[in-house]
Amino acid sequence: MSAQHTTHAPAGAHSAHAAHGAHGGHDHSGDTPHHAANEPHSTFSGYMTGFVLSIILTAIPFWLVMAKVIADRNVAVLVLGGFAVVQILVHMVYFLHMNGKIEGGWTMLSTIFTVVFVAIAIAGTLWVMFHMNTNMMPDHTMPGMPPAPAAPAAVTP
Repeated sequence: MSAQHTTHAPAGAHSAHAAHGAHGGHDHSGDTPHHAANEPHSTFSGYMTGFVLSIILTAIPFWLVMAKVIADRNVAVLVLGGFAVVQILVHMVYFLHMNGKIEGGWTMLSTIFTVVFVAIAIAGTLWVMFHMNTNMMPDHTMPGMPPAPAAPAAVTP
């Protein structure tokens, strides 16, 4: 057994497993989840790498905002959003141990489906809110749009 496997099982579990195998002569390899070949095995260096990357990906945006390095608000939002996406990916890989091999790729596929679904929901919500604001509040102008035309004066017959 490797050092990784011995850290997952309580003391004496492997000798009990070997003694159980002698009873019926049948193989129980793969019965327990920590023995599966496609399950991720965490290492201290893997967790430390994720931790250090998380600290860096938090400190850089914090410094960018506090030092007012980026003057344009739109650029700042895009840069900070990029750092947020990278940090999400770091957490998924180093702490949630997600990759395309676990559970035959179904975990990654369900994550991709969730991300697409949430992106569509957010984009649709923003689209509806923008158009409702434009159509329901005609006296107000949106940034980048020409002012609304004035209503004609009432004509009396």
